[in-house]
Amino acid sequence: MKIAKILTGAALVSLLASPALAEKMVLKFGHVGKPGSLFETSVNAFAACANGALGDAAEVQTFGSSQLGKDKELLQKLKLGQVHFSLPSSVMSSVADEFGVFEMPYIIQDRAHMRRVQAELMDSTFQKAAMAKGYRIIGLFENGFRNITNNTRPINTPEDLAGIKLRTPKGAWRVKMFKLYGANPTPMAFSEVFTALQTKVIDGQENPYAQIWSAKFQEVQKYLSITGHVYTPAYVLVSDKHFAKLPQNVQDALVQCGSETQDFVYEEAARLEKDLLQKLQDGGIQVNTADKAAFVAASKPIYDEFAASVDGGQDLIDTVLRLAEGS
Repeated sequence: MKIAKILTGAALVSLLASPALAEKMVLKFGHVGKPGSLFETSVNAFAACANGALGDAAEVQTFGSSQLGKDKELLQKLKLGQVHFSLPSSVMSSVADEFGVFEMPYIIQDRAHMRRVQAELMDSTFQKAAMAKGYRIIGLFENGFRNITNNTRPINTPEDLAGIKLRTPKGAWRVKMFKLYGANPTPMAFSEVFTALQTKVIDGQENPYAQIWSAKFQEVQKYLSITGHVYTPAYVLVSDKHFAKLPQNVQDALVQCGSETQDFVYEEAARLEKDLLQKLQDGGIQVNTADKAAFVAASKPIYDEFAASVDGGQDLIDTVLRLAEGS
């Protein structure tokens, strides 16, 4: 693996000779993904890359299923230095307004489009926004294209969501979107969703196939409606302050692994989209393809609100939409 070249020769000798690194550093990566989820696979791939490069200098250990905390707890633990990496997705819109652009329905067309957005806006917009809040993004993965499950009825148009109590992540724009569509959005931590569905506290939820399957939501849901309403990136996030204290060679290795792992994540995500939809259908959940044009038409007010309420919001929307050309 080419990343191993980062820590060779004198640089590695220097690291291992440092008194501060006489014992191997343990770097904890906490995330909310369940076993078998895209999050788990992605984080494990990152850890394998990093551990192969770091050798005896440091070890990345992974903790899924919210073992080290839910998304917002992990954000706090990063700041405190209790966790070294987390993998937030939708919750980033509550960290900085700029990330809310990814909450706009249907704004990201496909992964090629996302790569163009990353190339043009990551450093100038999203990294800048993260660092202003004390964080740093060292890799871009994904949660994926989100679809709706529920126990009330198939969802073909926004009108079908009327009155449905739908779990959303704890982000203001997702709540606004589903209110606009007529649903009753209920923000809730991912780790609590299965029980809430099972006990009928909520009627449904929305997530990519990989999260639906790994959390076994198909066991407590009747309908899966393919809406693809939002594509959510996932960010390999660190505390800017604590990350800067790591030896430079360790930082370089971790950043390089964040970059290298992205290709694997995108390939795995595309594979899972096909495989898991079939598994969900085989498992007995009723699947329908929603009228996306109807959802797009109903979404204009949330674009207007983002443009009006977020500084530079209209320019950000326009740039992302321009970068969709060719998708």
